[in-house]
Amino acid sequence: MTPGHFAVRDRPHCDVRAASCEDAESLSEVFRASWTNAYLGLIPHPYLDNIISRRTPDWWRCALQADSKLLVVQVGNDVAGYATFGKARVRGEYEGEIYELYMLPTYQGLGFGEALFEACRHNIDRAGLSGLVVWALADNSAASDFYWRRGGRPVGQGFECFGRLRLKKVAYAWD
Repeated sequence: MTPGHFAVRDRPHCDVRAASCEDAESLSEVFRASWTNAYLGLIPHPYLDNIISRRTPDWWRCALQADSKLLVVQVGNDVAGYATFGKARVRGEYEGEIYELYMLPTYQGLGFGEALFEACRHNIDRAGLSGLVVWALADNSAASDFYWRRGGRPVGQGFECFGRLRLKKVAYAWD
């Protein structure tokens, strides 16, 4: 990952930076709030609660110590969102992947997610990975709209299972 910070244009009190272990509490809160906002009503409640309850601050500290590629967008003193990225999990035409990109609901729609997305693309490009893919649940219209506005186009689909419920997911890609 490129060291240093990415200044967010037109937002002097905001930057995108590599996450550190000190961010674990904030990352846990961003995950809880963003997943509740994005998936309540889509993912059955017991499964959603279980997923959220596992992403504790200790979980985040372990993830950060495992040399994960994790960026945060910081607005003033607040961690407003995060993204994880790296090599695509499925070998194919697209070598880079953004695994997760989540923002606190109060910071959505203000350009911070776009800055985080572009910082991930920058890091993927610097790593020499060609092309980018991101997966989103088809019924998560906010995520689908976000990736479409960034120029991503659907290139594949799959399913995530939560008990007997199968939710369609869509792969958005960029060359």
